Amino acid sequence: MTSSIIHDIKPLADLHPKPESVHFQYGTAGFRTLGHVLDSVLFRVGILAALRSKKQDGKTIGVMVTASHNPEVDNGVKLVDPRGEMLESSWEAHATNIANAPTTDALVAGLVKFVDDLKIDLSKPARVVYARDTRPSGAALVSALDDGLKALGAEVRDAGVTTTPILHYLVKAINTKGTSDSYGDDSEEGYYQKLSSAFKRLVKGRPAIPPLLIDCANGVGAFAAEKLAQHLQDSITFILANTSTTTPGALNNACGADFVKTQQKLPPSLEGKLKSGQRACSLDGDADRLMYFYLDEHSQFHMLDGDKIAALVAAFIGELVKAAGLDEDIKVGIVQTAYANGASTKYLADRVPVKCVPTGVKHLHHAAESFDIGVYFEANGHGTVLFSRETQEKLRSHEPTSPAQSTAQGHLIALTELINQTVGDALSDMLLVEVVLAHKSYTGIEWDALYADLPNRLVKVVVGDRNAFRTVDAERRLVSPAGLQEKIDALVGGFEGGRSFVRPSGTEDVVRVYAEASSRVQADELAFRVAGLVYDQAGGDPAKRPVEFL
Repeated sequence: MTSSIIHDIKPLADLHPKPESVHFQYGTAGFRTLGHVLDSVLFRVGILAALRSKKQDGKTIGVMVTASHNPEVDNGVKLVDPRGEMLESSWEAHATNIANAPTTDALVAGLVKFVDDLKIDLSKPARVVYARDTRPSGAALVSALDDGLKALGAEVRDAGVTTTPILHYLVKAINTKGTSDSYGDDSEEGYYQKLSSAFKRLVKGRPAIPPLLIDCANGVGAFAAEKLAQHLQDSITFILANTSTTTPGALNNACGADFVKTQQKLPPSLEGKLKSGQRACSLDGDADRLMYFYLDEHSQFHMLDGDKIAALVAAFIGELVKAAGLDEDIKVGIVQTAYANGASTKYLADRVPVKCVPTGVKHLHHAAESFDIGVYFEANGHGTVLFSRETQEKLRSHEPTSPAQSTAQGHLIALTELINQTVGDALSDMLLVEVVLAHKSYTGIEWDALYADLPNRLVKVVVGDRNAFRTVDAERRLVSPAGLQEKIDALVGGFEGGRSFVRPSGTEDVVRVYAEASSRVQADELAFRVAGLVYDQAGGDPAKRPVEFL
């Protein structure tokens, strides 16, 4: 039976041949590369998603076609598991193997073995919901995905052009529909209603919130922000910028969350539009990253990144837990990566437990689940807050002994609805930040003053083989190439407040170098000198050193 069903995919598979001399790898971001080479990958991901659904007893699996903050010519695809979380890590290798089968016959043989090894019951139903961002290559790739789903007779739901976080929301809402753990109405409208209703409750009675400028990165977040604004009505006003979703080459170009984080400056398109003291934020191309910023009275740019968001949010939630009389029963914790600014780690460690994990959403999300309330934000602006099931039950069953406790309890319950707990969500996180600022009566200036970032610099070095660079200690130390870490340590010791680490990219043959020090000049010099060590170790010409500052 297995053999006959899998063999039936041959006619469709022949329409989507794998390109020669291209190796695909499924990582934290799924498959991601130039959009024009991904046709075969999307077809095979359709098959894989259907098989994953069958393995999960017919639960709905999500597929998101996006390359997030990458340039418009790129595209990608990732799978979403039934609870709205990232694909189970053990399936990443399976996805890579299936994507790289060189021929249709090899693909069929590999699938037969895969189904037999994992004991997948092909008689089970397959259900898949998918969506895409605004990239021009998206429509053709979805067509290839559809063929893969059709090959195994999957029941398909097309969520259209929408954000990555909304797709994650839909997956969980579909799979919990009609249960006591219902996550919300399984529609995009349900998403907007859930967030806006919680936001209105949380800011009720607070002073009017000043308008917020949102850089939409010329991506799908422009559509979502406009729809969300309609549901929020007069509780907050958005000023939308960079909304050119159909202009060729505009997506993420000199704008968006990644531009703000890596360039540490105002997007050129916002010059003259942002007033001194006014808050602004940037989404990325699929609206799962968020960066805040403001201009001071001297028109100097100040960035408020994921570390600043984590500090603001964690402190606020901790205060609410204490005000509700639940600080003995509910513990708040923070999860960071090595990219977190050293000043933020020190600030947070003085207040709540802090864990450091390897870069990647799956590591952060898993670690955050170990806390009653786990806050995780990467410095790049991707993050969320997780409330354990036990914690949510405690919040609902808690009997307050004063009006103040009752108010804090109500706010915590509303936060569980405002926050998209399936994945980092720029719009949800944006509303969360606005709630905290409203409660604290903070402007960007007061928020920024919580702690002073150490100057830092991120660069990337092109190498022949990124797999030659292996790390330990949550990616903070190298174990190979041999001897390189000792050279880095010797360099770092010569810089005041110096810290640097090196890690290979998960998607391309580059090595990323992060450095921080007590001054901007020293941070830049340390980053460049460590990058030089990396390039020399990789066998490059010391006279050239193609190091790109990010």
